[in-house]
Amino acid sequence: MLILQTVNELKEWVRDTKKAGDSIGLVPTMGFLHEGHLSLVKKAKAENDKVVMSIFVNPAQFGPNEDFDRYPRDLKRDQELAEGAGTDVIFAPSVEEMYPRESQIQLTAGAQADVLCGAKRPGHFDGVLKVVTKLFHLVEADLAYFGQKDAQQLAIIESLVEDYNFPMAIRRGETVREADGLAKSSRNVYLSGAERNEAPHLKKALEMGKELVLKGQDPIEPMTKYLTNHTSGVIDYIELLDYPTLTTTIRQNAILALAVKFEKARLIDNIIFHPKGN
Repeated sequence: MLILQTVNELKEWVRDTKKAGDSIGLVPTMGFLHEGHLSLVKKAKAENDKVVMSIFVNPAQFGPNEDFDRYPRDLKRDQELAEGAGTDVIFAPSVEEMYPRESQIQLTAGAQADVLCGAKRPGHFDGVLKVVTKLFHLVEADLAYFGQKDAQQLAIIESLVEDYNFPMAIRRGETVREADGLAKSSRNVYLSGAERNEAPHLKKALEMGKELVLKGQDPIEPMTKYLTNHTSGVIDYIELLDYPTLTTTIRQNAILALAVKFEKARLIDNIIFHPKGN
């Protein structure tokens, strides 16, 4: 497995790989890998000749009071896990390498960014679009892989690729969970022991809410009551929207999503389903 840290190294590798006629799958990450990331690598490995994983904690998507400086980082551990899953190349640039100067062109997410996490994290998805656009151009991937746990991010990136005719396709990866139902996340390490015991109730609340939707009932109040009774966290939001448009009028699939703030971790989770149970 190759470890590349500069744009020029990556571009040279991509040029040689394309010359050889090999397809490329891209798995963008911020590192501190877990089974969710590795499942995307395995999916990419099955569908491409070569797999590139980016490991880059992107400052452009963190707000001034968010956890950029303390976001967990362990590149050596990540390298071992990535190689074991079948990654061919890790691209792990510095901030200065990715952003050598202040950007003169700004990308702005549309209405999909005005709900869920985006409603209280202004500019977050603009930063996501910035980094994935650079990665898409640099890697020239045929396919790029994103997990459904970050469903809003996934929907926005799919819109980017479709609206601007990127010569690639996005592959969705299912949310990978612990045995007790908690969605895998790099931020789970911030949970205290008591909070970790409470955290599986997020998935249970979503399952309860889905059943209410299938019965034609509004799930928000019952889910709020359930989470209040079973966790010490503060509910940031619970929303039922169309997916992937993220509008309030559900036309095809629905997403039931929530975010709960614990003392040192903000957890998100969701379920995507057909509202008529199909």
